[in-house]
Amino acid sequence: MQFLTNPANPPAGHYSTAVVCNGFIYLSGVLPANPQADDFEAEVKQVLDTCKGVLESAGCGITDVVQCTGYIVGVANWPAFNKVYADFFGSHKPARTVVPVTELHNGCLVEVQMTAAVPTAS
Repeated sequence: MQFLTNPANPPAGHYSTAVVCNGFIYLSGVLPANPQADDFEAEVKQVLDTCKGVLESAGCGITDVVQCTGYIVGVANWPAFNKVYADFFGSHKPARTVVPVTELHNGCLVEVQMTAAVPTAS
């Protein structure tokens, strides 16, 4: 088992940024490092880019993602989440859950967690 932390944005609590175990990488929930309360789409892009960086640190890419959960403040933000998410993943469609919530830590508008399969060396 390998525990990963992101030096640029270390966890604020007792958890790892991600854990690699049995061929998968499990990303903890990622909040935007720079919340933008007036720009939901910018927060989603920021979070997805952070997730991509964590995946890359374990030798993965976005096409290795098998499951994603997005927590969004307000169901009204669902269409914007769908748009940014679809642009990010393109034709790749991992299993997904979107959970509308009333609020997130530090006034953030989105939090995303992912699971990806770590590619095996050929």
